[in-house]
Amino acid sequence: MTLRARLAVAFLAVVLGPVLLGAGFVAATVGTVTNNRANERLDLAATGVRTTMNALCQRLRTAAQAAATLGGAADPAAVERVVDQPLASGVQLVDPRGEVVYTVGTPPAKPWADCADADAGDAFAGICAHVALVDADGHALGDVYAVEPVDQSLAQRLAAATGAAVTVLGGDGAWSTERGSDRDRVARVADTLRAGAVGETGSGRWVRRVARGEGQPLPLALSVGGEQPRALYAVLAAVVALTGLLSLAAAWWLARSTARPLTELSRAVDRMAAGDLGVRVPVRTGDEVGRLAATFNRMARETQDYLRALTVSRDQLRRHLGLLGDTLSSTHDVNRILEVILESALSATGAKAGVLLLADPTSGVLIGRCADGLDGRGPGGGPLRIEDLRVLLGEGLLGAVAASGEARRGLVERDGPRLAAGEPRCRTYVAVPFAAAGPDGVAGPTGGLSAAAADAVQGFESPAPARGVLALYDRHGFDEFDDADMVTLRTFAGQAAVALDNVRVHREAQRLSLTDPLTGLSNYRYLKDSLRREVERASRFGHQLAVLALDLDHFKDVNDTYGHAAGDAVLAEFARRIRVEIREVDLAFRQGGEEFVVLLPETDAAGGAVVAERLGAAIRRTPVLVRSARTGNPRRIPVTVSIGIAVYPDHGTTGAAVLEAADDALYQAKSGGRDGFRVARTRGDGPAPDAELAGAAVAAGGPQTVPIGSVGSPGPPTDVTTEP
Repeated sequence: MTLRARLAVAFLAVVLGPVLLGAGFVAATVGTVTNNRANERLDLAATGVRTTMNALCQRLRTAAQAAATLGGAADPAAVERVVDQPLASGVQLVDPRGEVVYTVGTPPAKPWADCADADAGDAFAGICAHVALVDADGHALGDVYAVEPVDQSLAQRLAAATGAAVTVLGGDGAWSTERGSDRDRVARVADTLRAGAVGETGSGRWVRRVARGEGQPLPLALSVGGEQPRALYAVLAAVVALTGLLSLAAAWWLARSTARPLTELSRAVDRMAAGDLGVRVPVRTGDEVGRLAATFNRMARETQDYLRALTVSRDQLRRHLGLLGDTLSSTHDVNRILEVILESALSATGAKAGVLLLADPTSGVLIGRCADGLDGRGPGGGPLRIEDLRVLLGEGLLGAVAASGEARRGLVERDGPRLAAGEPRCRTYVAVPFAAAGPDGVAGPTGGLSAAAADAVQGFESPAPARGVLALYDRHGFDEFDDADMVTLRTFAGQAAVALDNVRVHREAQRLSLTDPLTGLSNYRYLKDSLRREVERASRFGHQLAVLALDLDHFKDVNDTYGHAAGDAVLAEFARRIRVEIREVDLAFRQGGEEFVVLLPETDAAGGAVVAERLGAAIRRTPVLVRSARTGNPRRIPVTVSIGIAVYPDHGTTGAAVLEAADDALYQAKSGGRDGFRVARTRGDGPAPDAELAGAAVAAGGPQTVPIGSVGSPGPPTDVTTEP
């Protein structure tokens, strides 16, 4: 019984009860009293049956809406939960043509009485409620029907709710809670009555036909027995006394049963406002107050679950940010950093797939560096490989975001743009550009881009194309990405830009730490690492390694005569000529001052002598052109070089030993007259291998300096004219 019905009964019991008893006591006839009481009972029963039927229709509408939301036209399996609750006996989806798409549960056979249509016939096997099913564009997909059977069980439920016998009219198999011959009598009398009218069966049963309408579509008849009071005057005093006591008891019970749940609900609301989300209210009844208590419990439970989910999401985000920070601080592997950034962005936004692309500054093409969830996102639903992820600046979604420098989010079918051939297929998207500094450390509008790449971004409002794009696709749950997701993605895109710039700075610092700033050659620190590495490689594969120690002759005189600026120019030019004359696999170093070292992998003493001859001729052939710091006039300075040659493993078993042997040979070359080269003595102080140097002269007293031009040269060196 609803709260409204309980209040009405309390009012009748406390106020109208004695009045009705008095009116009946003074009534002209017992028949009038009997008729009035019968009508009152039928009025209350009619109110109860309309309320019960309306509640049933509301439940069926809720079931139809839940089925449309859970399953729709794509997932009938999810609709089974609606039937299992149970909110309805069966659910059926009918397309716009009237054909059944699927049926869940056991709905009765048609015809059905529609809760929204009370003029659809007189005989029904079931009662239904339906909702229209439309897609995202508003196109009709059909109707979802939630159905309950019209049977004896329904009649019994209605009778229990109204306190009167209920008969479902229409058809040969009418359902009724009347017994015996009264079933047919009540049905016949009800067929002759208009809606709301009352009739009598002749056997003491009063019949009322219930009016049909929205929320009560069934043809129903209510029947009660006529009361024939006996010994009315004898028991009148007892009835009055009993009525008074029952009224007081009912008033007390109703007040208590109505106020108690409201008090409990008020206290629970206060506790919830204070932060206690675990509070629950006992559901004692099924009326409005009981439903309010159940709704409060559901709200508290969902709020608690939502808070728990937020806590888990926050912890996940913290873990990903911690992982991202650890990765940024512990590695300079660009691919690993970008992978962690993409994984963190996917986890933070709940996206199903994502890509991270960097722009090639020379071609204007966005090239995929890392991706996740690309299966089934290629053209035609096929796979998409990271190697195929290439998009021109200004083309498709990713190219437009990179060229304009503006982030975008939306639904492809609604907001566009048309996706490029190399882009992942998607339904929803969010894409954010970021500007990673180029090789020169500048992330300007077109700095570092080729002419083709610059032309690709013409026509966009923003003059600053991005160097990279971070894009996510299709959130779990069919929701679009929102502004909060875009803000989150901007954060991760900024991390990507900072990470790329840090890697560039780290590599540049590493390069500068290993490079001589004057000559551009590797410095002495890198010489030690490279010499160790090349010796290990030569030892592993059984190869030889030639080490050339070079020293410019009379370089102190150059500084003293022409100044240190001229000396620096000579050193830089000498380094340039070294790079020209050696192979790509050879390594050149500035050891310090005017001393240089060249490593020749897989080269023996004869090969080292050929390279030494070529290097000496290259520096000796053309004087170095410098400009006088005092007069500003150009001047050519003749320069020669002395070279010492040692070979691993002939002259040493370690890199340091071979380099020391080359230095000793260099000293011998300088002592022997400069402008030449010497090969170190083999271990054991045996004769120098001068005979292997293709005609180099050997004096009887020991190895001599071999002049530049004696090995692989057509003749003696020509004189160099020095211009004043």
